[in-house]
Amino acid sequence: MKVAKFGGSSLASAEQIKKVVDIITSDTDRRIVVVSAPGKRSDEDTKVTDLLIRLGEAQLKNGHAEEELAAVIERYRTITQGLSLNEDIVNTIEDDLRSRLAYQTSNDGQFMDQIKASGEDNNAKVIARYLQSLGINADYVSPEEAGLFVSDTPGNAQILDEAYDHLYKLRERKGILIIPGFFGFSKEGRLVTFPRGGSDITGSIVAAGIKADLYENFTDVDSVYAANPKVVDKPVAIKRMTYREMRELSYAGFAVFHDEALIPAFRKSIPVCVKNTNNPKTSGTMIISKREYSLNPVIGIAADKGFSSIYVRKYLMNREVGFGRRLLQIIEDEGISYEHIPSGIDDTSVILDESQLTPDKEERIIDRIMQELDADDAYFEKGLAMVMLVGEGMHETVGIAARASTALSEKGINIEMINQGSSEVSLAFGIKEKDVNEAIRSMYEEFFSTKEVLQ
Repeated sequence: MKVAKFGGSSLASAEQIKKVVDIITSDTDRRIVVVSAPGKRSDEDTKVTDLLIRLGEAQLKNGHAEEELAAVIERYRTITQGLSLNEDIVNTIEDDLRSRLAYQTSNDGQFMDQIKASGEDNNAKVIARYLQSLGINADYVSPEEAGLFVSDTPGNAQILDEAYDHLYKLRERKGILIIPGFFGFSKEGRLVTFPRGGSDITGSIVAAGIKADLYENFTDVDSVYAANPKVVDKPVAIKRMTYREMRELSYAGFAVFHDEALIPAFRKSIPVCVKNTNNPKTSGTMIISKREYSLNPVIGIAADKGFSSIYVRKYLMNREVGFGRRLLQIIEDEGISYEHIPSGIDDTSVILDESQLTPDKEERIIDRIMQELDADDAYFEKGLAMVMLVGEGMHETVGIAARASTALSEKGINIEMINQGSSEVSLAFGIKEKDVNEAIRSMYEEFFSTKEVLQ
């Protein structure tokens, strides 16, 4: 049994949905399908999720949102007409949206969860209805009916262990099951969404729950590539990679997966295949537990912008028991998580996601570090990017850091920070944001210039 998840670009129009249905029906093992909300039809288009965010925000601000509601309904009408479905499905969608708009607005997070989740939910109903119109045994299954129970944390749901037992019972059902991604339900029956991009999380959870033989993630690329094709011209395709490698690359900016998406599949050892909806006959990229590293110790290069560093210096810091704990406590008190902590003897840096910072938080953090930790110096450095080399073969290979550093040096790129995790699956370089694309190209040339295809 396979679980197939289709992303927004795969479901952006009636034409794309027809391709998806052809893929589903071409393999009788594809019994369970997880779907996203309709994505962009072109670069100038707007995703349905973004239309829904506008809808929810307008409702919260003005108490009404007829114009924004009409835009969402029209998008679905265009799709359903292209699929030759009766107008009643559009009426069903409108009724659903109006009922969501009537949801209590005392908690903005809960209200927006209701609105945003309608994109996946209504798209699943459309696709199930289209399959039925073709005479195919197919049913829409809500996450609540499936038993996909999650924590009650709006916008950041976490799966509850008991959900897996409920999901396993889906194996007993006949026909094709269409499940909306992106959200689950609390034990109290409240709809709660995963982080954005969470349809991948749903797909992984469902695959783990039913103990699928394979989890197929269909997107708009033939495979995962060793570097961003928008930065590197025709990067090599990755044929096989491990869960840990994909997790590291996803964290560092690879857009194929949300960085939490593979964890359920990883824990249940479900193999994952990334495939192209527009070219389904290609083999894609297999993500598995183990692979051989003979061809290249580095599997990919990724980068992400938007980081800041808190630099802290204090003489004999290394002799002071509890210094690091107290430093992190100051950051935690501001509700901020950290990304990396490279350290020296008398100094340390804490790398943070800039989106968590405000000028007031920054001022309070520096004041507390200077006063409570009696630091010699402390300041924020902004505009950093993290470039990461990823590969489970790196720990067995001498000279990876030296080669990467030399590649950056030859392009005149200054390294602000180097950090290697204890597992040695990734090696992170902190650089200025303005240099990030040149850094990716220089490292790609160093590690992949003579490689044709990664196995």
